[in-house]
Amino acid sequence: MKKPIFLLAFLLSGFVFETASAQLRVGVNINIGTQPVWGPVGYDYVEYYYLPDIDAYYYVPNHQYIYMSRGRWVFSSSLPYQYRNYDLYNGYKVVINEPRPYRNADMYRSKYGSYRGNHSQEVIRNSHDSRYFENRGHPEYNNRRKESDKQENGNQGNNGNRGNRGNNGNRGNKGNRGNNGNRDN
Repeated sequence: MKKPIFLLAFLLSGFVFETASAQLRVGVNINIGTQPVWGPVGYDYVEYYYLPDIDAYYYVPNHQYIYMSRGRWVFSSSLPYQYRNYDLYNGYKVVINEPRPYRNADMYRSKYGSYRGNHSQEVIRNSHDSRYFENRGHPEYNNRRKESDKQENGNQGNNGNRGNRGNNGNRGNKGNRGNNGNRDN
């Protein structure tokens, strides 16, 4: 009798832990504020962009470009000289959320090579979606901060008399904790 109950409890606990870990993943995977303003809209989380026009990648967490040079992958904070005229705002970006996609470069080239020259994406800088306003490079970033500061200051001013804590402004006697100051053991 005890074995089936124990087995059932064990299985149910596995479902509880799985649900909890799934909820945790949802809350962690948001990086809208760190995405570059030339990135495409519509993504709460981006790890890499693939840039088919120049066959390069951009790693969002480290703000690094990854491109092939002399048979090796180079990680750099800027694109190489030969791409100095490449317009990140107009080029197509493919969102890739898997580790080290450049290791599968041939697959991404064949899969997304047809997007070369495609200029149809809306970028974060031009978006009117307020969730992108938290991005420092967005034109509305400073307006959002000012509005946030106004609301914060307005809420502090509208709280009424801060000295009034109920009971006609009296905090009460520290010794009075209910039951006429007596504590029950």
